[in-house]
Amino acid sequence: MALDCANPTPATFAVDIHSSRHRDIIVQSPMFLRGGAHSTLSNAMSLDMFGNVRRRAVLPAGRTEIEHHGVIHDPGTIDVVNVAARQSPLDELPEEVMVFLLGSRYCETDLLAGEAWTRFGHVPEGWARVQAICDFVHDHIEFGYPHADCTRSAAGVMAQKHGVCRDFAHLAITLCRAMNIPARYCTGYLGDIGVPRDPAPMDFSAWFEAYLDGRWYSFDARHNVPRTGRVVMARGRDATDVPIICTFGPHQLSSFEVWTDEMAVAEPVAA
Repeated sequence: MALDCANPTPATFAVDIHSSRHRDIIVQSPMFLRGGAHSTLSNAMSLDMFGNVRRRAVLPAGRTEIEHHGVIHDPGTIDVVNVAARQSPLDELPEEVMVFLLGSRYCETDLLAGEAWTRFGHVPEGWARVQAICDFVHDHIEFGYPHADCTRSAAGVMAQKHGVCRDFAHLAITLCRAMNIPARYCTGYLGDIGVPRDPAPMDFSAWFEAYLDGRWYSFDARHNVPRTGRVVMARGRDATDVPIICTFGPHQLSSFEVWTDEMAVAEPVAA
């Protein structure tokens, strides 16, 4: 990533693998930061309230380049599908899950509750209802990178009928929460593993997790098929909680490159 700032600018970053996947990291580089920034980016990390790894830096005036790479082990299994998963009664939900029923910056449950109950109130509770929401969002929204808009909320997505992966996730999350299904936003890596390679430049991906039968399940309203190789970086109520870059002052993102490639597994080497 290359960032241009007119003045020294404090910033936070969520560019690491989520803490729940640290045991799977085989090797990773230091967080390279070029441009002379006075920074704790390379060695100091903290966890936020959602378990996301946060780094901080003061970006100098001019251009700062940030680079990070590594190898992570993934079991290669596809997203779990459990059509028998039931919807957890509200009085059985853990307290830490309750926050994912509430409206948030990009997920206006109050504006879309009526729409949700009209469309999905007749669908059986549990997995079937979440899948019906994914089916609707997948069919209702046209995907396209030119449609990216960091100010668009779920209500805007519903009305405009186009967006990028974060918009698909926000709308699905909002409709789930309106139906009393806890749902949280996820961002991370999703390579073209087990599917035809997408000719578009690779990007980070957004999906969501729904809480059913006492655990979180991954759902992806954009692709709407189980996928292999999801590597979560950050989770939160919506995109507000998980920005890859958050600057406390203006900046310009001048370049951005993401790669997620499957590696051949080497034979074990005897000690």
